[in-house]
Amino acid sequence: MRRDTSIEQWLKPLATCSNQAYLTNTLQVADVLDWILDQLGVSIVWQTSFSISEEFLRRLFFIEKSGRVKEFHLVLDHKATNKTLKLWAFIDQVIERTYLADNHSKLLLVQSLSGDCVSVVTSQNLTRGNRVESAFISTDKVIFTTLKQQIDDLITNHSVPLNDLFRQRIEAD
Repeated sequence: MRRDTSIEQWLKPLATCSNQAYLTNTLQVADVLDWILDQLGVSIVWQTSFSISEEFLRRLFFIEKSGRVKEFHLVLDHKATNKTLKLWAFIDQVIERTYLADNHSKLLLVQSLSGDCVSVVTSQNLTRGNRVESAFISTDKVIFTTLKQQIDDLITNHSVPLNDLFRQRIEAD
């Protein structure tokens, strides 16, 4: 997020607005995750993206270090494997469970330990850019449950754990 911008310029508190959206180049999905965790407290996070950058991983590192994330599950695309493998050591330090699949979705699901849940459908990869991005944010439990079931299916039936892939590449070299 730009230093001269407050997230409140774009988003209302989750407790007062169950569905909201934005279209801007001032917010990053990491800003949105941080904002959600500030409101929900300790939570479990599922995130999907085509790719991830080192800059975004640094943001996740500090979010994770804050103690507000109990578990983090990440799904990235197979086509970004070379870039992902270069960041593997860092990803492994920050994110508990990373998977590779044929994935182009950009979802963020957050569920607090008390059961509150937030779904974010966004256009942004887990990279930093100054491009206009959009997102729809909802606290609707039906939307969350539907997307969570679909991510679980993607992870269980259509993905490879990054650690397994990395191990195979090391053995091949």
